[in-house]
Amino acid sequence: MTSVFQIIGPVMVGPSSSHTAGAARLGNIARRICDEEPVRVDFYLHGSFARTWKGHGTGKALLGGIMGMDPADERIADSFYLAAETGMQYNFHTADLGEVHPNSVKIVMQTADGRIWEMLGSSIGGGKVTVSSINGMDIEFSGDYPTVITFHRDQPGAVAQVSEIISRHNINIAFLKVFRSSRGSDASMVIECDQEVEPELLEEIKALQVIKEVMFINAGLTPAK
Repeated sequence: MTSVFQIIGPVMVGPSSSHTAGAARLGNIARRICDEEPVRVDFYLHGSFARTWKGHGTGKALLGGIMGMDPADERIADSFYLAAETGMQYNFHTADLGEVHPNSVKIVMQTADGRIWEMLGSSIGGGKVTVSSINGMDIEFSGDYPTVITFHRDQPGAVAQVSEIISRHNINIAFLKVFRSSRGSDASMVIECDQEVEPELLEEIKALQVIKEVMFINAGLTPAK
């Protein structure tokens, strides 16, 4: 069944849902992964993004998303100026990111304390996006649901322990996917939920011995300051 969203498209600053709205969403998700406004951002643009980013406003949309702007925010047109006002350093590079969607970008962010965060994502049309890796670990999620992401040791019981905590908090799991490079190596788990997730739940997951790191991506967008 075709939704109204698919017919009329997203509410956005133009000109393109893929190159502008999707780019703003990718930037916004990257900001939520970083959990604070970075002091430096490098955007590695692939395929169609690399060829048309200036004319379609992709660069402004990506940067606006990093600063918390949603696709309909008219300030996206001034995002270069607004970033300069805050002292944020940013650069755009063309890159071959391999076998990925033509509208893809790798975003590398540095925070004030020197931490580095990396996200690879694609704008797949109609303002929709998919994120395919964080800090080099393969994952897959859309940002449409409250999403818990774990990085853990690939060992028996890891999935069951995390799922039990989520169930105990009466959270329904919409989608659950596990990724690993090889048996017994580091693994990641993406849990997209039907309800918002409380900080207490995340702390319980983080306390599990098998867990190395927990990340939460709330649904929607991070409001710009």
